[in-house]
Amino acid sequence: MGEAISSYVMAYLNRINYTGTIDLSQETLARLQEQHIKSVPYENLDIWCGVPLSLEITDLYNKIVINRRGGYCFELNALFGWLLRQLGFKVTDLFARFWRDETVLPPKRRHHVLLVDISGKRFLCDVGVGGVVPLRPIQVIEQVAQQQNDEAYQLKRDENYGWMLNEQKDDSWRLIYSFTEEPQLLIDYYAASYWCESAPHSPFKESAIAAIRTEDGRHTLKGIEFRTFTSEGVSTYIPQTEDEFNHALKTYFGISLSSLPASIKFDATKPF
Repeated sequence: MGEAISSYVMAYLNRINYTGTIDLSQETLARLQEQHIKSVPYENLDIWCGVPLSLEITDLYNKIVINRRGGYCFELNALFGWLLRQLGFKVTDLFARFWRDETVLPPKRRHHVLLVDISGKRFLCDVGVGGVVPLRPIQVIEQVAQQQNDEAYQLKRDENYGWMLNEQKDDSWRLIYSFTEEPQLLIDYYAASYWCESAPHSPFKESAIAAIRTEDGRHTLKGIEFRTFTSEGVSTYIPQTEDEFNHALKTYFGISLSSLPASIKFDATKPF
């Protein structure tokens, strides 16, 4: 790159443990996304505790980079999009409908994704999902299986819902989410984010949740139950005291008690 990288961008790169060269290649984009997903947790702790969210880039930077917290799609993809633009990538913000695990169909548009153009090739980028989704960008081409380690993904087209991201499960393809190509501004996500924060039936208000990918699997939190997924199986840990909970939160997700809302209280008899 021709211009020097700012200290703000360098701090962000350090936050996601990114090392190596920076250029506008597909390979660099893939490493940035993978490092982000493995370094910054998906979590809803502010929503669970009733702390209002801000989607302003300065606030997101302070929360995620400075205070080493995580967030959910409207936070994580907004800030990751900012990083990519600072590095010189051509980024378009898009809206998506999350289909996987939804019971009321078709689902509302409540997911933020990114479209990145590299020399005419377009890639779907997403660092804002707690479940298993592509670790690296998916090229936006129709009905081509794209393998990522033990996972495979494919994009299909629907005349009503646009691009449909599918994952391979056993011998079939299952829909994760869909998105259209209408460019969005950050203010376009405010209403959907407010619904996620405030609506009585919002899935983000059901319990405390967190997730992060690891080199050989992932860690998750739901309520006070910590789970670790590896190729060898699943292990579960349920802390019995507030100190044990805080230690596990730091160990698995890098979140320290000092960075959490003061309203968080440990109670082993409740979801959180």
